[in-house]
Amino acid sequence: MTIILGVDPGLQRTGWGVIHSKTNQLSFIACGTITSDAKAPLDLRIMQLHEGLNKAIALYKPEEAAVEETFVNVSGSSTLKLGQARGGILLTLSLMRLPVYEYSATLVKKSVVGTGHADKKQVGMMVQTLLPASKAKGAIDGADAADALAVAICHAHHRSLRRLTGGAA
Repeated sequence: MTIILGVDPGLQRTGWGVIHSKTNQLSFIACGTITSDAKAPLDLRIMQLHEGLNKAIALYKPEEAAVEETFVNVSGSSTLKLGQARGGILLTLSLMRLPVYEYSATLVKKSVVGTGHADKKQVGMMVQTLLPASKAKGAIDGADAADALAVAICHAHHRSLRRLTGGAA
């Protein structure tokens, strides 16, 4: 039995989702989105993400964390800012002594939907199918939270594979 925190990093919006994984059974615990103030300086925005993630960690007490890897944006400036936000998120998880696992967006989509090129709507629908309790009114507050739950689901599947294969997943 493991409580997993999934994180979909973003400077504007960071999604988080918490699931319970027991062997091959998954259950929804909670999810949300942390929003930073777009008018604030970068350091304060990263601090807002840190504080929001800390609250979720303190409340739900995950044992492991999974984070979606950064993809390269068209704009170098956007990519750099996303990388800085992601660095702050990784530091937050590390300071909370959580083991952190990283997964590409393609692997997350493939693990949840069955294809690495699924769109956000498909991911959201499959998350609700795999975690029926997440369908409750207002439980998933947007695509970022759904994506974070997908990251957590991907990690649950791959940690099971690692256990079955002796670490090679």
